[in-house]
Amino acid sequence: MQFTATQIAQFIQGKVEGDANAIVTNFAKIEEAKQGDLCFLANPKYTDYIYTTQASVAIVNESLELKQAVTPTLIRVQEAYASFAVLLQYYESMMKQSKQKTGIEQPSYIAASAKIGQHVYIGAFVYIGENVEIGDNAKIYPNTVIGDGSKIGNDTILYAGIKVYHDCVIGNRCVLHAGVVVGADGFGFAKSNGVYNKIPQIGNVVIEDDVEIGANTCLDRATMGSTFVRKGVKLDNLIQVAHNVEVGANTVVAGLSALGGSTKIGSEVMIGAQAGLAGHITIANNAMINAQSGVSKSIIQEGGAVTGSPAADFKGMMRSQAVIKNLPTLQARVNELERELEKIKQLLNK
Repeated sequence: MQFTATQIAQFIQGKVEGDANAIVTNFAKIEEAKQGDLCFLANPKYTDYIYTTQASVAIVNESLELKQAVTPTLIRVQEAYASFAVLLQYYESMMKQSKQKTGIEQPSYIAASAKIGQHVYIGAFVYIGENVEIGDNAKIYPNTVIGDGSKIGNDTILYAGIKVYHDCVIGNRCVLHAGVVVGADGFGFAKSNGVYNKIPQIGNVVIEDDVEIGANTCLDRATMGSTFVRKGVKLDNLIQVAHNVEVGANTVVAGLSALGGSTKIGSEVMIGAQAGLAGHITIANNAMINAQSGVSKSIIQEGGAVTGSPAADFKGMMRSQAVIKNLPTLQARVNELERELEKIKQLLNK
């Protein structure tokens, strides 16, 4: 790629401050950027790098106040991180178009009853079962298995080594990264006479449009009905979504989290890394769950925030942690007061 600061500013509706003709040919992190690179500054922790970076162009927030002169041309926008993300998406789109894959590689197996859309790419060693439907412009990378009766929407990408069990549904414009498993049996067993007997899992998984799922994440099929991942959800790597879970629209979940069976998560919820949610609870819309939280009870209040294990109100837990830090000092003060009290008692007893 090669763009001027002016072209970039027009694309992201920013204001140029410096050489409008500065040229960039690559993206880089602000602390590593060199001449010809485009970087961005959004996190205040990295502010000092704006004075040392060798980048030719830097995207910054409108609110940034400079303490001294800087080398790069600045493009000021309302939200630097969001604007930089737009540019990366545009660049990725350009790269994909230049490396567009179509056609069916061999060896691969496609059942005679399967319906394959137009301009589809099917990589080597892909298995597509009976009555599968693959939408237009879909891309199925090597070593992927799509079980009987499953449906894959238009413009959806399934990267290498994905396993989609029978009768599952994946919507349009979804991206599933390597190793994702959709529709394995939910963890359902009934104990009888000391033996755990398997409960058949006869439901499926339904993933709606515009969902992205990170590598090696597992979504279990429902015991009955469906496990739902609603429109716009973003799941990180190594997440467990148990049977009959419903993940609401535009919710984001960070890596190593586990969502217990039959839990209902609202829309636009944010769940931090390594969080664990018990089964059969409800999480309200716009709730925020801090990293490593253990959530055993429903969050009823919309926009509520929790942290800790067991999870409790975020602000209350922060105050408690502040008190805990002061416990050694408080203990010393209590010990001193006890000594003073003992002295007073001895004086009164004389």
